[in-house]
Amino acid sequence: MSTPFGSEKIISHKIDSGELSTFLVGFDLEDNGQKAYRIKPLVQKLTDVIHEFAFGFHENQTTNNTETLSKLIEAAKSIYKVDSFSKVKDIYAGNGSIEDDVEDKYLRRGEFGELILHLLLRDFYKTIPLLSKIYFKDSFGHTVHGFDAVHIHEETKTLWLGESKIYKDGKAGLRALIQDIHEHFKSDYLESEFLLISKKVKHFDNIPEKDHWLDVMSKTSKLSEQLNTINIPLLCTYNCSLFSEYSDENSEEFLGAYINEMRELKSYFDASNDHPLKTNLNIILILFPVQDKVDLVKRLHNKLSILQSLGE
Repeated sequence: MSTPFGSEKIISHKIDSGELSTFLVGFDLEDNGQKAYRIKPLVQKLTDVIHEFAFGFHENQTTNNTETLSKLIEAAKSIYKVDSFSKVKDIYAGNGSIEDDVEDKYLRRGEFGELILHLLLRDFYKTIPLLSKIYFKDSFGHTVHGFDAVHIHEETKTLWLGESKIYKDGKAGLRALIQDIHEHFKSDYLESEFLLISKKVKHFDNIPEKDHWLDVMSKTSKLSEQLNTINIPLLCTYNCSLFSEYSDENSEEFLGAYINEMRELKSYFDASNDHPLKTNLNIILILFPVQDKVDLVKRLHNKLSILQSLGE
């Protein structure tokens, strides 16, 4: 069955056990006969996603082949109108990077964790983006919501409210995700965010079953009922040394080490998650280890900067 972006040809879904979902990008032969991590195909695939990521359902999604480049340019320009992306681009262009203990947490948004989450949700969970904060930031000058992803799933009638982190250290990323759910999954915060989201959703007629989603986010709904209809994908993209120690993702040695690391991080998350409503939260922990987080982010900014310049 085809997926919106076909990322399954590059990204492997290794563990899918409900509460834990893990992915990886493997290796391929290069012209010199050596195997290398498939960073270039990954960056290209993420670049393919930026138009939908930036605009979602907020404009006509029908794009013919002659419009593809212009739409990518438009999306790149919109992304760099958001301060966090623009500031992070400048940091990486100067051979810097964002450290795990950075005080300005909003700089994290400029590292494309949200873009990676968008792709994984679309291709592997068959969700549909309900709102794009990039669109509203560009068009109206303010952020429409605090979540990194607001998607819907038509078949299961669930609302997907996602958070993402892209860190050098996986455990530091998990701690940051736990802080996010503490801040975002409480009655007052959800009520205020749903109010903002609902105001925007009402203006778009091409959202499937719009009235249903508005009802889910209604302030008259009980918190317990709302949480039952919400899935919370928490994505942690992080540096993993296994991709430097091995060159074959299908070898028994690599797979054994990979699975052990994934299970260890899941155990760490479970032991560290002290949210008072954790038994009521439908959390899906998504782990996406990569060879080099800094290289990935830098390549993405280089790619989008080139696209942006084509429109100048």
